[in-house]
Amino acid sequence: MEAIGKSLKEALKSAQCEDRLTVGVYESAKIMNDDPDSVSFCVLATDDEWECDIALQIHFTLIQSFCFDNDISIVRVNDMQRLAEIIGDKAGQLEDAHCCLITNPADGSWEDAALEQLHLFCEESRSLNDWVPEITLLEG
Repeated sequence: MEAIGKSLKEALKSAQCEDRLTVGVYESAKIMNDDPDSVSFCVLATDDEWECDIALQIHFTLIQSFCFDNDISIVRVNDMQRLAEIIGDKAGQLEDAHCCLITNPADGSWEDAALEQLHLFCEESRSLNDWVPEITLLEG
């Protein structure tokens, strides 16, 4: 499980460096609506306030449904603060780091070993009826 957390961190960093990372529930929903075929992977992040935020829960349900309908791999992390640290929280993004999307490279190339490992993890989880597996992001 530690390896999959490391893969997620690597995939997020790689996507960020290549300008293929979208952060934010509304920004992510816009990309999914405008160009769903460009989306490769979705990360939903919860925090202590998530259970009290009905609107955010509804957004998560809609995003999950969209991902299922469009064959987009999706995972959940339970530490939005840690996710924000990994993606290099730019001012103001921490509030809405509840959803991150990794899009496909524009040139069509597909050589991200970490992302491929995440897709396999999600596929294996779905075969066990775990539709939105949870990944723990370790420090460091």
